[in-house]
Amino acid sequence: MANITRFDPVGEIVSLRSAMDRLFEDSFVSPLTWRTLANGEAINPPIDVHETDDDLVVTAALPGVKPEDVDITMTGQNLTLRGEFRAHDDVKTDRYLYRERRFGTFSRSLQLPVRVQGEKADASFDNGVLTLRVPKADEVKPRQIRISAANGTASAETAADQSEAS
Repeated sequence: MANITRFDPVGEIVSLRSAMDRLFEDSFVSPLTWRTLANGEAINPPIDVHETDDDLVVTAALPGVKPEDVDITMTGQNLTLRGEFRAHDDVKTDRYLYRERRFGTFSRSLQLPVRVQGEKADASFDNGVLTLRVPKADEVKPRQIRISAANGTASAETAADQSEAS
């Protein structure tokens, strides 16, 4: 006995739209994130950068990477993270049913937006997340200017100078 399948044009359109959404997001929204480059040698892990009054804080998601396998280099305002995502050798390649995680070397370089003191940077690694705190150079830290009412002169102080005076 033959099966009769009903044609569903709406279902076809929805699946086409989903495919186009994935294609657009992969191509423009997050290009090269967690994907190998054209030559298959490098992966760009996602990073976040935010600032506090005193530091720039860089966090990078590096699941499965050991802290000793990460190399952090600062040259002026340029920061480079390098390392390798290692594959599990206990499973033969032809035995995988799905293999979506990427393995190989990664290298991520960026120019920090403000001058920093790279020699005073501090890095920590917790649950696969690398956190790098880089102190800002003194000349870019916020300064508070107090106004003296008696003679009209003003002086510039950093927030740290005020806390020491208190």
